[in-house]
Amino acid sequence: MNIDCMNELFYESIKVFIILSSPLLFSALFSGLIISFLQTIIQIHEQNLSFIPKMFAIFLTFFYLGPWMLHVILKYMYVVFSNIPLIIFR
Repeated sequence: MNIDCMNELFYESIKVFIILSSPLLFSALFSGLIISFLQTIIQIHEQNLSFIPKMFAIFLTFFYLGPWMLHVILKYMYVVFSNIPLIIFR
């Protein structure tokens, strides 16, 4: 095994992780900011009021971006599995 191949696989896995997790995290962040802003305006500080819209935003984001996420994961796994013989026999 070559260290450069392992570093490249590690780099690609981290890149795929960031690409896949960022839409879900940003949707939770923005929905949380909006709900917190509204809670500040109407002066209701209940944590359940911010949790439910965050879960709904994450669900909607996953629902709309799920096929794209699946495509990215499958493409990455295809590259990983197709490179296994190259990594083993180097």
